Amino acid sequence: MISSPQGTLGIDFGTSNSAMAWADPLGEARHLCLEGQATAMPTAVFYNSEDLSTHFGRDAVAQYLGGTPGRLMRSLKSLLGSPLLLETTVINHRQVSFQDIIATFLATLRERATESLGASPRRVVMGRPVHFVDDDPLRDAQAEASLRQAAQSVGFDEVTFQLEPIAAALDYERRLQRESVVLVVDIGGGTSDFTVVRLGPQRVTRPERVSDILATTGVHIGGTDFDQKLSLEQLMPMLGYRHLGPQQREVPSRIFFDLSTWHLINWLYQSRALSQARELRSNYADPHLHQRLMKVLNHRLGHQMAHELELAKIRCSDLNDSTAVDLSFVEPGFVLQMTPEDMQAHLASLLGKVVACARDCVLRAGISDAALDAIYLTGGSSALRPFQAALRAEFPGVPLVEGDLFGGVAAGLAYSQVRA
Repeated sequence: MISSPQGTLGIDFGTSNSAMAWADPLGEARHLCLEGQATAMPTAVFYNSEDLSTHFGRDAVAQYLGGTPGRLMRSLKSLLGSPLLLETTVINHRQVSFQDIIATFLATLRERATESLGASPRRVVMGRPVHFVDDDPLRDAQAEASLRQAAQSVGFDEVTFQLEPIAAALDYERRLQRESVVLVVDIGGGTSDFTVVRLGPQRVTRPERVSDILATTGVHIGGTDFDQKLSLEQLMPMLGYRHLGPQQREVPSRIFFDLSTWHLINWLYQSRALSQARELRSNYADPHLHQRLMKVLNHRLGHQMAHELELAKIRCSDLNDSTAVDLSFVEPGFVLQMTPEDMQAHLASLLGKVVACARDCVLRAGISDAALDAIYLTGGSSALRPFQAALRAEFPGVPLVEGDLFGGVAAGLAYSQVRA
């Protein structure tokens, strides 16, 4: 086995899902399989407390949802730029930092790339959002530095970064037959990023593409925020959110925000948090709601609730019809209905901010809507029907083109260094 293959690995380390692609110095990029034949996998790590094994991706989620004792970690990317990143948590009787958990996941990606390539890649281009942290350049720089450090710690000698929407544009360009001005829309789990860029078959091989990028914008809103909002509006009231207690005061709300946020759920299972949740009993006029909350926390059902809600959101969007959120694992007969109308109403404010960011990108590019040849969609949450409806309303007449939602950014990252 050679020590290092000649080429570049592109890693799209996403809030919800991750993907990889490989390009040799002159060739086409190809996606690498991560789980069986799947070229994308959930950004998830599960620490089994029975046999002390560690699991990743779909296997991690399945282990947790199957009731195996242990810790599930998701939405790890959301911690970049946060003070929580360097804090530690107890996993299988030892203190582990969230920075180390990110490195563990990246090490697994590198191992799986090595299996596919027959050698260990040492050069990687990592995707990054336009802003890890909105309106805070220092924390944004810290987030990139932390991700670079994690990649270097698992064996990557050369680590560079490319903006995720630009990577998506470079992937889309390979399919264009003529020069076009495109608004690239990348809606991921944690961020929404936009780029207006000139693309075309005559531009692919140019060594310098900075002049083709007309504008970039981004906002720290993504699929996990949509899930959180739907949870707060439809699920958390069934546990006491906005419930009025004996003195006509609402139950303190922080616990419900944490319980509806993937990367914060685990904190609620710690003894101090459980004690605080028990003390909320006096704030409830309806004791059954508090009992239901404690059942979720004591039995560590938070991630399973979030998972069922996410699946219902996808079904409701794909089918454009009402769907059930089955929560019978909390208590028999506990089922909620999610309708397209509910989803539209609950997400309107967030979607408005995302579309406003897209509009700002076009304004910064200094072009009219008529100059746009297409709006190119990538990222799993870009498929959400209410989002696409809002985008069409903002840019009437501009064609929406749906790309490789989970693999396009990874391929573009690999392409970006073919030009170097």
